[in-house]
Amino acid sequence: MATVPLTLVAGGENHKYTVEVARTTTEQARGLMLRKTMARDHGMIFPLAVAREADFWMEGTYLPLDIVFIAPDRTVRRIAANAVPFSRAEITSGGPVSAVLELNAGEAARIGLRPGDKVSYTLN
Repeated sequence: MATVPLTLVAGGENHKYTVEVARTTTEQARGLMLRKTMARDHGMIFPLAVAREADFWMEGTYLPLDIVFIAPDRTVRRIAANAVPFSRAEITSGGPVSAVLELNAGEAARIGLRPGDKVSYTLN
């Protein structure tokens, strides 16, 4: 998958990541499933063609993740922290989003990320 730089602005500081872009239906269905490691400054973004309510689950995913739901104005709408590996529980965005970002579990807390914080990225 292609990667792009992404910046989260939390606590007045810029936190930079390299994120894989899951564009296709197949890439989005697979996501980070079956991966057992991911660098701390990496993640995966799932851009949505049209802003909508989004639902995720962790089936087949070894890594505990923070799932960051990104509103159409490129702010954090909701953070589902420490999503449990292999869980089939539905994790919802709580409103329309234009993208979803997956990071290693604990990363959002580490940088102090909160709803309303800014997200900056450009998709090619």
